[in-house]
Amino acid sequence: EMSEMSERSKQNVAYGLAWSYYVGYLKIVLPRLKKSMEELSRGNPNLLACRKTWKLHILVPLSCDVYDDLEKADSNIQYVTDLTETTLARAGTKHRVYKHSLYAIRDEENQLWHCAVEYATPLQSLHAMSQDECAAFSREERLEQAKLFYRTLEEILRGSKECADAYRLIAFQEPEEAETHFLSREIVWHLRQEHHEEIAVLERSHPHTPSTALDSAELSLQVSMSDLPQPLRTDGF
Repeated sequence: EMSEMSERSKQNVAYGLAWSYYVGYLKIVLPRLKKSMEELSRGNPNLLACRKTWKLHILVPLSCDVYDDLEKADSNIQYVTDLTETTLARAGTKHRVYKHSLYAIRDEENQLWHCAVEYATPLQSLHAMSQDECAAFSREERLEQAKLFYRTLEEILRGSKECADAYRLIAFQEPEEAETHFLSREIVWHLRQEHHEEIAVLERSHPHTPSTALDSAELSLQVSMSDLPQPLRTDGF
């Protein structure tokens, strides 16, 4: 009876999608990501100078609008190259290939930031369900499911030792009026936070003289707040 009630209210959809995404994909690729980043960095040291950005940046648009081509979503996002592939035997497929793409993100000052970034693919399923009469998903229900997907995935990953420090979730609500470079600004905001985190680590590893100790402490305090989950800066869920 409880299962039927849950199915009627569709409460189990996002929860199941989040777990499937983690078990069937993230838990496989994230533990191998650092090695791929390191291999690329050896040949291109200037691209990935900040080790704190050696993560998979996962885009979670609450609208569930997922672009297959990031360059078409925002012209300030440009494809650079692919990271080293991971090939595994998976569910009967002998040579299942997993790979990620590295992008250059241009900010408002024309500076380039490099990172591996992609959408959370289960959101495509939520969007498709809202368009299918059989699923009977309303737009409001889709939004609630997207929020539940994010919260569930965040909780799963927070408790995963294998995936620690190998990802960054970027959840956002698109503005009602289209903004040409909204997506690139969202990504750059997170990349800047990661750079600040790395600076803070360096500050703690190499303490300043007493004359600058106060500034260092203030920086560390400020950066420590970014270690907390900061998925949304405009929504309050």
